[in-house]
Amino acid sequence: MEKKRYAQVGTGGRARMFYEAIATRYQQSSSLVAFCDMSRKRMEYANTILATQCAHLPVPTYHSSEFDRMIEETKPDVVIVTTVDRTHDEYIIKAMEMGCDVICEKPITIDSEKAQAILDAQKRTGRSIRVAFNYRYAPHHSKIRSLIADGTIGSVFSVHFEWLLNTQHGADYYRRWHRNKLNSGGLLVHKSTHHFDLVNFWLDTQPKTVFAFGALNFYGQAAAQKRGVTDFYYRCHGSEKAKDDPFAIDLESNPTLKGLYLDAEEESGYIRDRSVFSDDISIEDTMSVLVKYKSGAMMSYSLNTYLPWEGFNVAINGSKGRIEYSALEKPYINAGGKMCDEGATVFHKIRVCPLLDTPYEVEIETKSGGHGGGDPTMLDDIFLPDPPFDPLKRKADHTDGLRSILTGIAANKSIASSLPVDVDSLLTW
Repeated sequence: MEKKRYAQVGTGGRARMFYEAIATRYQQSSSLVAFCDMSRKRMEYANTILATQCAHLPVPTYHSSEFDRMIEETKPDVVIVTTVDRTHDEYIIKAMEMGCDVICEKPITIDSEKAQAILDAQKRTGRSIRVAFNYRYAPHHSKIRSLIADGTIGSVFSVHFEWLLNTQHGADYYRRWHRNKLNSGGLLVHKSTHHFDLVNFWLDTQPKTVFAFGALNFYGQAAAQKRGVTDFYYRCHGSEKAKDDPFAIDLESNPTLKGLYLDAEEESGYIRDRSVFSDDISIEDTMSVLVKYKSGAMMSYSLNTYLPWEGFNVAINGSKGRIEYSALEKPYINAGGKMCDEGATVFHKIRVCPLLDTPYEVEIETKSGGHGGGDPTMLDDIFLPDPPFDPLKRKADHTDGLRSILTGIAANKSIASSLPVDVDSLLTW
């Protein structure tokens, strides 16, 4: 069997899940042919992981300015895009134009202009785009899809969705490039795209109208000053003040963070450990969104990123009853520990409350692996030449990716204008 050839652009924190999988579990049917990144140090680190932990030969490396040359010389069938969100559109479009299919980390892009460019290029080239929505594959999330599809609570009328990020994982978004909305689209695009996709997936629908509020209430210098904070610093590394700050991280003591970021600073210019109380953070930390779906269902959604625990509460109300769904997740720092701990649940619970009958808990399959077992199942679906049949249709294409971000993009526009936003006005299909 001829192996499918993969090149990967972007070798930061989310990249390893893909290249490590190709080099080990899927090596019989897949071949990793190249890395591309703005940082030679990061690519050297990725090649070291391949050699020392995957028994795989190093692959050729190309600077981000050499992306076209990489495709011409290594001839990948598929390009995996795991770069900063604002550059996803650039690599997706160029890869398709040069004859490659694409696998992209979420979000597919960050604003409606870039979304339109991706959609137009896909139509023009006919290439495929796969969006890596690992949350769809976690058994507990998949179960919600099954329950609703089976008519357990009848027609869904409303959803309440509350997501909490704690002061370990949540704070990390304000240290990294995500803190700048020009890079990430804000957390209503970067993070909430997972949650908005889940609701689209569960209800088999898409957003119609969005209204939102958002504010920076906890992170950032102004918010900290209101609470009486007087000592500030630029970054954690080398700062005496950071040593006593519970919101600081130590890049030097973590081999992965050191190899990917601290050692690469001179050539990349990227500072991974900025203070979460800086004065240049442009994303919100407190967000509330109302969504009306084309199915007629409504959702109230909230995201807060400075709370004592991490997880979610979801209530789904229908004509035959209610689903109550909650989870507590393990705290983690992106790329700061084991991948299997990222998004891992301490517990999750699904309770069905039938109309005029006795409530009951739903048994949920338990799987190992990152994001509640979603990562390995998704990787099988992506990389196996003949993946298992999936009656839930969890595979996400560019249409799913675009529809997931349109809720967040509309929410950003609503926050800026204080007006509701018609989602159909954002993109011409």
